[in-house]
Amino acid sequence: MEFRVLGPVEIHDEGTGVRIAVAGAKQRALLGALIVKRGQVVSAHRLIDELWGHTPPANATNALQAHVMRLRRLLPVPAPGSGEPHHEWIVTRSMGYVLRAGRAGTDAGQFHQLAAEGRAHAVTDPERAAGLLRRALALWRGAALEGAGRGDICSAEAAQLEEVRLTVLETLYDACLRAGRHGDVTGELEELTADHPMRERFYDLLMTALYRCGRQAEALSVYDRARKRLVHELGVEPGPALRGRMEAILHHDPGLEAPAYRGQVATVHRLPSSLHDATPHAAAGLGASVLSLSDEIARLRSHVERLAREQQHLMHRFDQLTAPPAAGQ
Repeated sequence: MEFRVLGPVEIHDEGTGVRIAVAGAKQRALLGALIVKRGQVVSAHRLIDELWGHTPPANATNALQAHVMRLRRLLPVPAPGSGEPHHEWIVTRSMGYVLRAGRAGTDAGQFHQLAAEGRAHAVTDPERAAGLLRRALALWRGAALEGAGRGDICSAEAAQLEEVRLTVLETLYDACLRAGRHGDVTGELEELTADHPMRERFYDLLMTALYRCGRQAEALSVYDRARKRLVHELGVEPGPALRGRMEAILHHDPGLEAPAYRGQVATVHRLPSSLHDATPHAAAGLGASVLSLSDEIARLRSHVERLAREQQHLMHRFDQLTAPPAAGQ
């Protein structure tokens, strides 16, 4: 059997293949809290707080006992004649209740295991790592502990699981870039920057993917978008990592090159020492390339200078706003 919390709280009976949905917010909150604290005694007082918060019913202890009884009836028992021993899932203790999971696992446990395996291969075998990480993320059916209320136990666990999910997403797309899959992930990264606009790492990964696709101007516009959003929402500039990525793109840092191209022997063509040494057709093509590159460098330099002026203006405004009032004012 498997307890599932990566989405609405539910039980999956692997023996019969039956999915047991838990009806009612109180039942989901109770089961969710016991799953999170499985193997540990959870006090009745804490469970009452988890289910009702600051507005418990008049006889909260009896109401909790009734919910526990209904939940016990919901949990599967061995079929008659199966030979399997009876297992008491929820055990009453003097201070509260404990979920004895036994051999039953959780989808969260499987998620953590696959994520750990993926991280372990992220550098040495990014293709394999990406496959493992996608399998881990595929276990999610919605928001963690969805519908389990807003009690302290379930809320804290849901927030922690969501943070891990986002970190796994970052590791996944980093592995995709290491595997040379930059062209396959730009769309997904665009969606992630829209869904999580305060998370700088997604902008960083998107800028790298776009640059490797030959879309340098778009990569720089992503930085500009991230900066404007951070300044507007949080009043802060992008962090060192994102600024460093922007500068690396401006300077065509070799470290940005896709790993798939590293180690290959490049075909080097000797350039004419001057345009006069080239044939008329080659000279025209070379001249156009040089002019195009010069225009691009000038445009990018102008862009950087504009960003620097905006940052200087913001710092000046910040100094004005935070300066102590003059004497007598």
